[in-house]
Amino acid sequence: MVTAVIAEDESLLRMEIRRTLGNLWPELEIVAEAVDGIEAIRVIDQFSPDIAFLDIMLPGPDGLAVAQHIGGKSHVVFITAYDQHALTAFEHGVLDYVLKPISLARMKTTVDRLKDRLSRPPSDLRGLEELIKNVRNADKQYLKWLTLPCGSELRVVTTADICYLKADDKYTSVVTSERAYLLNLSLKKCKERLNPEMFWQVNRGIIVNVSAIDTIHRSFRGTLEIRIKECSEILPVSAAYTHLFRQF
Repeated sequence: MVTAVIAEDESLLRMEIRRTLGNLWPELEIVAEAVDGIEAIRVIDQFSPDIAFLDIMLPGPDGLAVAQHIGGKSHVVFITAYDQHALTAFEHGVLDYVLKPISLARMKTTVDRLKDRLSRPPSDLRGLEELIKNVRNADKQYLKWLTLPCGSELRVVTTADICYLKADDKYTSVVTSERAYLLNLSLKKCKERLNPEMFWQVNRGIIVNVSAIDTIHRSFRGTLEIRIKECSEILPVSAAYTHLFRQF
């Protein structure tokens, strides 16, 4: 019997992963589920699963930390919305990943790979952090595009087409002239990968593509406001960021 643990903080996605695996691999036994990194480490130590499906953005110790804790004791599959550096490392064959939203075809590929790898010892992931660090050092470029969920599909959106990004709880709304997409990453994480010369944070919850700005003016309260070209929205500039527009 092949056993697995699923560590994912979104309950609906956790159910979807379990259901998809049940359809593709009925013999696989899901022995435990976890909603954060601490619980993931506990159940993995308790059940010693053959496979661990880990959300890379788990609360508490994240998926990378949990994978390093596992070492070479379990095969690891990361579940991720988007992490360029991690995906680059995974593509080098260190381990596997599945992008959100879950695709049946992609999960089938992962299942097929896992079945093949079960005949071999799991990769020792204690050096995963160093590997990710090396990939980051080798690639200093900022994001040029994002893969964003659009219904049952994924849509590729270039950063040049983004008008602005807005914090939405633990998610980020990515707004283009055509529509808004919901990305399962915090605004802080997005900012780390965006070119600061192209994207300016104008208040605590909004980052604007400078090329998308139409006009800047003062409101009747004396605060600065930005009008976006394509979507004609007006965004407030907080006092902490007015230095970006010194001439005003």
